[in-house]
Amino acid sequence: MKIDKDTVVTVTARIHDAKGKLLDDGKTARAYLHGGYGNTLAGIESALQGKEAGFAADITLSPEQAFGLRDESLVTTIPKTQFPPGVKVGGQLEGHDEQGRQQVFTVVKIKGPMVHLDGNHPLAGESLRIALKVLEVRAASAEEVQHGHAHGAHGHHH
Repeated sequence: MKIDKDTVVTVTARIHDAKGKLLDDGKTARAYLHGGYGNTLAGIESALQGKEAGFAADITLSPEQAFGLRDESLVTTIPKTQFPPGVKVGGQLEGHDEQGRQQVFTVVKIKGPMVHLDGNHPLAGESLRIALKVLEVRAASAEEVQHGHAHGAHGHHH
């Protein structure tokens, strides 16, 4: 079966950043619902469109194909008094961006009474090198399409 919209694709992906740092060893298989559901990176979907089980490739994704470009408007500083006790660098907090959309912010620095937050994905602005291997391709169930994600062994569990 070829990978197309509304197929469930099980893959392994060994991922390195542009500097060669290993981000994921690719030993854990993951299943995603193919076809623009936002379950994997757009660059991975593009590379796998029309392929079959057994396909393997090394791809390089630009930041736009991966986690996007950095958006400096998502970097902010707020008073430490607005945080719960025990906030630490590297911690994540949910908040809202300037348009009122829910956003996850990472604490990047605490300097005196101020906390510096970054709402960008930690890999925003980075190119990624990915060694992909397609393990399985199957038709998605009606329930998976309705829910917008894969179910089962390597997918989402309810």
